[in-house]
Amino acid sequence: MLNTKPILHSFLRKRELVRQHIDSFNDFIENRLQAIVDETGVIETDVGVEVEFGRIRVNQAEALEADGSWHPIAPMEARLRNLSYLSRVFLEMRLRWNERETDFESIKIGQIPTMIKSKICNLHGKSDEELIEMGEDPLDPGGYFIINGSERVLVTIEDLAPNKIILEKGEEYSKITEVAKVFSKRGGFRALTTVERDREGLLWVNFPSVPGSIPLVVMLRALGVETDREIMEIISEKPAYTHDILLNLEESASVKDSAMAMEVIGRKVAAGQAKEYRLKRAEQVIDRYLLPHIGVEPEDRLRKAYYLGRMALRVLELARGLRDPDDKDHYANKRLRLAGDLMEDLFRVAFYNLTRDIKYQLERSVVRGKEPSVYTAVRPDVLTERIRHALATGNWVGGRAGVSQLLDRTNYLSVVSHLRRVVSPLSRSQPHFEARDLHPTQFGRICPSETPEGPNCGLVKNLALACEFSTGIPGEELVPVLYEMGVKPIKRGV
Repeated sequence: MLNTKPILHSFLRKRELVRQHIDSFNDFIENRLQAIVDETGVIETDVGVEVEFGRIRVNQAEALEADGSWHPIAPMEARLRNLSYLSRVFLEMRLRWNERETDFESIKIGQIPTMIKSKICNLHGKSDEELIEMGEDPLDPGGYFIINGSERVLVTIEDLAPNKIILEKGEEYSKITEVAKVFSKRGGFRALTTVERDREGLLWVNFPSVPGSIPLVVMLRALGVETDREIMEIISEKPAYTHDILLNLEESASVKDSAMAMEVIGRKVAAGQAKEYRLKRAEQVIDRYLLPHIGVEPEDRLRKAYYLGRMALRVLELARGLRDPDDKDHYANKRLRLAGDLMEDLFRVAFYNLTRDIKYQLERSVVRGKEPSVYTAVRPDVLTERIRHALATGNWVGGRAGVSQLLDRTNYLSVVSHLRRVVSPLSRSQPHFEARDLHPTQFGRICPSETPEGPNCGLVKNLALACEFSTGIPGEELVPVLYEMGVKPIKRGV
């Protein structure tokens, strides 16, 4: 029998038990914070004042004393004094108004919780002897936060993979027989787009902000694919699918070009409005809410048309029995949302609230005849309290509860178990038999034994001991590599 003990020891030395949370949080601090700031870029006000953002910086964990001074703080001090273990966040800002422009100034915009053992924690890189000297446990794995003296852990959330086409069969006796759906995710926005086939063989598209369904052919024409020949090329040129495509073309024969297709969508999204407004609103809805992960600019429309064509082809293949429905419980179709992902969602909402408050403060000061200043416009408590409250209560953005939990300190194993817990967002009161079952693809990833009894059975899981995480790669880095490997860009120079 193979002795796995030395292999496991060397693996755990290289990959600590909660390394996934710490790596995710470090990525949040180093990359995602700046990405969230860059999404906003500039605040425009109604009084001609603009605020431009620059680089964001996070200090090591600090505590504010009664005399107004800041000093580095150890986690044990935060526990004993019932403090929050926080780091100050500074953002470069400059004002533009009346053709004047100030220099970039580094302004404190608030504080964010510091994860124990992360790069901004004061225990990072310390030896066992140094940790003992500081009053810390050298065996403590880290990966949690300290809020008001309490240790809080962000539980990993299991989610369906975004930006991936998933095929499903329609419910029995339903008008819809086959469905291809994709949870299109861009930044903090998530939009469900579906292509459905009904019993007559017609294909329909559904996406947010548009009531009802739109025929696929109308949608493709609105995206700039005007001729019947191009539509057949985008979906499939194989003779086996010609009948299905011609059926859809015939059904939407009255809509002959892009302008007419936009008018059809405009009547759905802005019924009863003036024609110019209807067309403008239709363009806005298509750019913002249809497959936002592909892009949100008018030049991205053709790529969206090709993506919809791919979804339609998969639906037709499913209808002909050439494909099987996708298994939602297969772990290739799942993604785990770690502490960095959850903190990113929270910070994005808190930062949006801060930018709205800055806009309001600047407008108020200009109306009162004062000279605008970023120092007086920024109120750090707006960001700090939004984040601290979410971590203290567990009530997260999007209406999700129980994301932040009190760390189970019964013994060392319960600490590690809690930090490696994976929770499914499915309702506890529903049967969900298949979701609760042990799936073959969980082998080596999820522990087959450790799950609670009762209503949480199979929905609250734990990572296997030698589970290794892989991380996503931005599409901007991937596309050039694909082109170098021989993948051809789609037509019309896109």
